[in-house]
Amino acid sequence: MGNARQVIALAGVGDLGRYVCEELHASPDFDAIVLTRAHTQPPWFKSKQIRTFTTDYSTASVLSVLDSTKATTLISFINLFDASYIAVHTALLKACQQSTTCKRLIPSEWAGDIETYPLKPGSYATTREPFRQILKAQTEVAWTLFNVGWLADYFLPVSKTYMKPIPDKFPLIIDEWKACIRGSGDEVQSWTCGRDVGKAVVELCKAVDWEQITYVAGEWSSFNAAVEVLEKMYDKPMPRTRKPWEDTQRVLDAYTDRDDVTDELDIAQIEEVMVLSCLACPKEKTLRQREKYFSNVHFRGLEELLRYANAVEFV
Repeated sequence: MGNARQVIALAGVGDLGRYVCEELHASPDFDAIVLTRAHTQPPWFKSKQIRTFTTDYSTASVLSVLDSTKATTLISFINLFDASYIAVHTALLKACQQSTTCKRLIPSEWAGDIETYPLKPGSYATTREPFRQILKAQTEVAWTLFNVGWLADYFLPVSKTYMKPIPDKFPLIIDEWKACIRGSGDEVQSWTCGRDVGKAVVELCKAVDWEQITYVAGEWSSFNAAVEVLEKMYDKPMPRTRKPWEDTQRVLDAYTDRDDVTDELDIAQIEEVMVLSCLACPKEKTLRQREKYFSNVHFRGLEELLRYANAVEFV
């Protein structure tokens, strides 16, 4: 790559995006910049000395940033549940198509086995899937759909991670020491530490050629097994309750594809992917890509991550 650091632009940086920002910023090969609607630099980016650029996410606005910074890759963390997802990502794609330097795009997916379950969670059927078809219909911009399964950070105390808790969607609440299991709890899941995701994105940005779908995973397991790991680690039992599948199915059945995604529906759709194992990245392909792209990344399983988190202030 020579001595020049490639500029990687990130849009809609939230919790996971911070890990990607930090790892890109720490790399000698890359310089991370952030697109944001904020008119003043958010404190976190200022503290990390990461440059931010104000945009309204129109094609012209994004294009101006990409070309003025000579960015080579655009990564989106913009998570929307309606048609605005398609509009925003189409604008990002058009900006890359018109850019003189930025010809690679990672749109906001960050899910699981989207080959077996391309329309799960349900909101992806009307947001991600239509945009995937737009991507496939063009050849000017290289792209990949990056998938990580569950984020293992949700097993950590909130003070140890950038990932904010999602107690209605994730079965375990560590700071309250309780679990609400959906399904049997033995359904296969995969999860990846947010920091390891950041390191993987760095390695993928180094790769010359991308596959259309990319997977990473730190471990394949189940939520029942995860509870047992936590109980052993902290030497105390974790109270478990169970939510009947019928309750989730009732919510799913009450909505149509034309309805807005309410909080109730959003939770039910996540519970569905949990029970169907949709977020378990396909193991054979994931391990093949680990060897191909990510041989320099050590992906941690839950027990190793917990031990590490106990030894440091922040993961």
